Amino acid sequence: MRPEILIIYTGGTIGMKTDSETGALVPFDFSGIYEEFPSLRRLNVDLEVRTLGPIDSSNVTPERWEELAGVIRDNYERYDGFVVLHGTDTMSYTASALSFLLENLAKPVVFTGSQIPIGVLRTDGRENLITAIEIAAARDAAGRPRVPEVSLYFQNRLFRANRTSKRSAEALNAFRSY
Repeated sequence: MRPEILIIYTGGTIGMKTDSETGALVPFDFSGIYEEFPSLRRLNVDLEVRTLGPIDSSNVTPERWEELAGVIRDNYERYDGFVVLHGTDTMSYTASALSFLLENLAKPVVFTGSQIPIGVLRTDGRENLITAIEIAAARDAAGRPRVPEVSLYFQNRLFRANRTSKRSAEALNAFRSY
């Protein structure tokens, strides 16, 4: 049986692409994720996307953390894992807060984002998204999730959510666990 993953888009650079007419960055419509990224079909997972009123991550509040935790709680039984697309400025804070709000978690909740908009040819967002989905869907031989906790995946590194901080606004390896 294919794992079912809910992608929750909350805002941030990962969700931006260039408007062909104006050249300005505009939000990407993640409901067309398979059309934009057909390679996702090869992951052997079923994806569903929910957009949670995209905002700049510098405007995230504890109320937003509660809203996000509520979406995961309300959909917990339906999905095998969750990927949260989030702006990088406060992603560490949100991921850490959710690691405490989601008690007794037995499923993966993987946060990721990007430094370069996903609509740009050489974006880090595409790899971050694909790997975050793979982590959320990964199971051991007994069918148990390999990462049953809130984590943050960025630039080839997986971190415990409540052990990270952003160290750079420009570098692709923007996060660190000290």
